[in-house]
Amino acid sequence: MKTRDKIIHASLELFNEHGERNITTNHIAAHMDISPGNLYYHFRNKEDIIRSIFDMYESHLASGFKPYEGEQITLELLMGYFDAIFYTMWQFRFMYANLADILSRDEQLKQRYLKAQQQVLQHSSHILRQLNQEGFLAIESGKEVELADTIKMLVSFWISYKLTQSSIASINKASLYEGLLRVLMIFRAYATPQSRPTFDRLEQHYLAQAD
Repeated sequence: MKTRDKIIHASLELFNEHGERNITTNHIAAHMDISPGNLYYHFRNKEDIIRSIFDMYESHLASGFKPYEGEQITLELLMGYFDAIFYTMWQFRFMYANLADILSRDEQLKQRYLKAQQQVLQHSSHILRQLNQEGFLAIESGKEVELADTIKMLVSFWISYKLTQSSIASINKASLYEGLLRVLMIFRAYATPQSRPTFDRLEQHYLAQAD
């Protein structure tokens, strides 16, 4: 792995473990046992590193939430989407924990974030529309975008909610699975008799993961 990529992955690890606000470029360099000058050869500042991490975030969103085309609706298909939600929340949890502050410091990043979220909304709305048309969900016609946006809102702010509305000091996987189960609860509210057994199996799967 190239030094630049090592810096990105080390920074992501430190941001997630200690919080982005508590980590400086000097911390990153010391963690990697390289000189600050070596780090600055690859990145101008911490914001530059965060933008590179955001490249990874954008790539995951683009690949993880593609509408399914011509595929049969299976447990595995739906689990792929829920796993993608969990991976996003876990892998980039530092960003969700401090989202407003990070975006307020970097207008360029904010515009990229808004564009990425708009694409997620389009893709997830399309997925809900497909599930609705195939009788897997029962959503009032024309409400798919609002429902997708509500789910996106829960995902985007679950981490900050847990950090401010409970006694936990840091996010662990169990608390994220709790958030994923809340998303699943929304889906179950729109389940049809055809799909309810599948959502029951999904719930049992993620309850086991949360233990």
